[in-house]
Amino acid sequence: MLKANDPGLHSWIEIAADSDFPIQNLPFGIFTTPDRDPRVGVAIGEYILDLCVVAQHNMFELIDLDPNVFHRPYLNEFIALGKPIWRAVRNRVSELLRNHNEEISGNSDLIRECLVEQYKAQMLIPVQVPNYTDFYSSIEHATNVGTMFRDPANALSPNWKHLPVGYHGRASSIVVSGTNIHRPKGQTKAPQADAPAFGSCRQLDFELEVAFITGRETALGQSITPDQADDYIFGLVLFNDWSARDIQTWEYVPLGPFLAKSFGSSISPWVVTLDALEPFKVKGPEQDPRPLSYLEFTGNHHYDINLEVLLQPAGGRANCISRSNYKYMYWNMNQQLAHQSSNGCNIQVGDVYASGTISGSTRESYGSMLELTWGGTQPITLPDGTQRRFINDHDTIIMRGYAGRNGTRIGFGEVRTKILPAI
Repeated sequence: MLKANDPGLHSWIEIAADSDFPIQNLPFGIFTTPDRDPRVGVAIGEYILDLCVVAQHNMFELIDLDPNVFHRPYLNEFIALGKPIWRAVRNRVSELLRNHNEEISGNSDLIRECLVEQYKAQMLIPVQVPNYTDFYSSIEHATNVGTMFRDPANALSPNWKHLPVGYHGRASSIVVSGTNIHRPKGQTKAPQADAPAFGSCRQLDFELEVAFITGRETALGQSITPDQADDYIFGLVLFNDWSARDIQTWEYVPLGPFLAKSFGSSISPWVVTLDALEPFKVKGPEQDPRPLSYLEFTGNHHYDINLEVLLQPAGGRANCISRSNYKYMYWNMNQQLAHQSSNGCNIQVGDVYASGTISGSTRESYGSMLELTWGGTQPITLPDGTQRRFINDHDTIIMRGYAGRNGTRIGFGEVRTKILPAI
């Protein structure tokens, strides 16, 4: 029997060649419609397979789970069942959707009951987030920022190549794609001013990131090695870590990000599993100096995921302003999770760990407006003739991502956010 990732698999559902959601993907999310309360679904082409309905028809009866686990407003309870169950459910969904399987396809009433057109559904945040950590793991991004604000000759801080730098962020302000965010307010201080002032942010920025979601708990005091980390990671999402650069510049000393980051972060609704992304593992950048032993790993733990950012002005069309790739990361997510847990910090189901801004070595691959406009000194000119140093009110930022190889495309959908004026 073909495995769930096999490029030769086809579904009885018609799926466009450029779809993010072929049968080889099958990401999990939470959706609702006017006649269906929040529940677990799987994306397939332009549809959502309602796992609550599938379970009601006893199609998971050979898997050791309570079918009510799919009738929940978050994925946490399902994720907590563990990787063998995630894998068994995904494999079973793959079987049900294959072109020669008639368990659903042979019953027109059941098709209508099980499948929901995506455009008719409202996607909800996929997990209840107990904890959120944001890393700073792209060497190109860290070098660019250090060159702008530190010392070009010593752009990286002394610890940067020895550990995955990160900070604990605000979990409550993580919102799902499609949720508008108001421009934040805070203290800023102009270079020539004698004192700070309070007001609306003038340098609002996006940060192109990928985040992983944990699916297994650890006890307080327990640590995870990089080679164990895959068993603790449920899947990946796109992540936009909004940043108020002018507020950040004034407030970050001595303890780092605070109000400049906590006003909002945006997350894509579909969680793409590590199983789906397995064919896209690649070797990462050479790490020099060699990491300490607790951060060493075997195999490949970077992923070749193409990323792009589009900026859409109010009433205008979306324009691509950045193209990057997740494989550029210096520290991989297994090392990030190992470092997070190395002091005995307990990991919880549904934790979100964002990569940090993902930038490549060329300007078009930079993952923030701060870098793309070099601190606002080199504005971007859009096709409508307007310029952007940072993000304007009523601009919409769209992030997309996909991994592609041998005719198979594993996509994430998008994370889309419109910026509204400050309240």
